[in-house]
Amino acid sequence: MNPLTRRHLLTGGLGMLGAGTMAACAPEAQQATPAGAGSSVGPIVSHVHAIVRDPATPAVVLLATHEGLFGLQDRELTAVGPTVDLMGFTVTPEGRYFASGHPGAGSDLPEPVGLIESIDQGESWKVLSRGGESDFHALTAGADRIVGFDGELRMSTDGQNWETLAIPAPPAALAMAPGTGEIAAATESGLLLSTDGASWETLETPGLISRVAWADETTIVGSATDGRLFTSRDSGQSWTASEEPVGEVVALGAGLTEDGSVEALLVVDSTVLRTVDGGNTVEQLA
Repeated sequence: MNPLTRRHLLTGGLGMLGAGTMAACAPEAQQATPAGAGSSVGPIVSHVHAIVRDPATPAVVLLATHEGLFGLQDRELTAVGPTVDLMGFTVTPEGRYFASGHPGAGSDLPEPVGLIESIDQGESWKVLSRGGESDFHALTAGADRIVGFDGELRMSTDGQNWETLAIPAPPAALAMAPGTGEIAAATESGLLLSTDGASWETLETPGLISRVAWADETTIVGSATDGRLFTSRDSGQSWTASEEPVGEVVALGAGLTEDGSVEALLVVDSTVLRTVDGGNTVEQLA
């Protein structure tokens, strides 16, 4: 592992996703044109919306971006499938890909795309529902339901029929626990937890969490607005915090390693990072 200090993260030459500030994500924004799927590329990626591992190919880190889906392995970034602005993206424990956002140039997808699914690991996408209606900026899914926020909180058990739900505050991020299906929502009013998407409990956290991910059925990882990383092994009842801030996290994923350590995948500014000790040391993946 290559430990990096907070000073290194904030000052220095580590960006692999493009220099400068992150571009705004809008359908009319100019998009980079990545090479075709399966080819090694050096693209300009203006913003990462989600980071996750596919359980079928755990060696590959998936980055859902303004310019489409990319796979990161052995420090090489590879474009996967067509250019779609993937504002929302999630992979279920069974390996189903769901996404939302805006079509890229030359795409025949509607604007916005609604809920789309890929059954070939991102090589192609099809509309399941709400095409031309919904742009889910927050999206999560499990074995038996999909939850997204497009200005309203919506839940579906089949990807086609949706129920509108109440939530105390708009979620900036949603995450669903594997197995139990518990839903965590990061909001300006705090971190919320629900078993059914209809009733919500506010969890006590050491700081305001802006990004959230489940590593397993009881382990939650959250990144706070002050730059610290929080980890809970008991479904949010108690927390440990990183000793120092890791920086502003714009995308967060989590899982368990083979030895049971909690792995957090982070996009901090323009750098992709990994930590297995709660953010006290980080490894640069790019």
